[in-house]
Amino acid sequence: MPYAPSGNADIYYEDYGTGEAIIAVHGLIENTSYFTLTGVCESLANHYRVIPMDMRAHGKTKVHGEPWGYDDETIGKDIEALADHLGLSRFHILSHSTGGFASSRYAMENSHRLSSLILTDTSSATNFFQVKDDGVKFHDTFAKSFEKHDWEKIMVGIKMQPFPFFRGIAERKDNQAMYDLAYEMIKVGDRHAIGAFIRSFYTDPDPRVEGLRKISCPTLVLVGEKDDLFLEPSRLMNREIPDCTLIVFENCGHMLAIEDPERMSREILDFLKAHPDQTPL
Repeated sequence: MPYAPSGNADIYYEDYGTGEAIIAVHGLIENTSYFTLTGVCESLANHYRVIPMDMRAHGKTKVHGEPWGYDDETIGKDIEALADHLGLSRFHILSHSTGGFASSRYAMENSHRLSSLILTDTSSATNFFQVKDDGVKFHDTFAKSFEKHDWEKIMVGIKMQPFPFFRGIAERKDNQAMYDLAYEMIKVGDRHAIGAFIRSFYTDPDPRVEGLRKISCPTLVLVGEKDDLFLEPSRLMNREIPDCTLIVFENCGHMLAIEDPERMSREILDFLKAHPDQTPL
């Protein structure tokens, strides 16, 4: 299995295709399969080199003791460590949800290394629920929901209460195949590591507008119209990032790669074609 060293972690990644490199960073409870099982990776790899990675606490990435690094800054360093390991002076980032929290903040200080930034159903703030006590009690309860129940029971709970992340899937008539695909992605996860990640990561409600204004690379923001949590943050990023395009997917929610992988792939390919890497040869 391919791993890239990053501090006290070995970052698992996969590598497909050739050409300009795209590092793909998934969301909470997901892993590289968010891009591979949905066909998004395959579609992009026909034209680009696509490198999906597993964040800390997810998939096959290994963290060797404390500090666990379950925060946006460390994950940004992991992205860069992977790029350095592969000898990439510049690269595109494709991100989803929590992976986008880290990617947007990485780009605020490091967009000189980015050919482009693609943010799907995400935010530049890392505490996205408007709850009391900065979300500490909420996120502890959220973490316990993963620690107490196996993945089958978690999926049952998701179907019973799909808001907010699975609303788009729940409102589809053909949703069983989508639920099955989601289960295939998440069932390999370490629920206790994910619980620890939840308690540690989601701490900052500041969208860092000044940082967004510093992002100098072309940026694409994709969001589902039924993604209740991230529609407004997506509009904010579109307003504040200087060179940014926003596309809202009709009849979709938070899981664009599951709900409409064909359109997601097409929009990304169109964007990348219009914004090739400008590094001199």
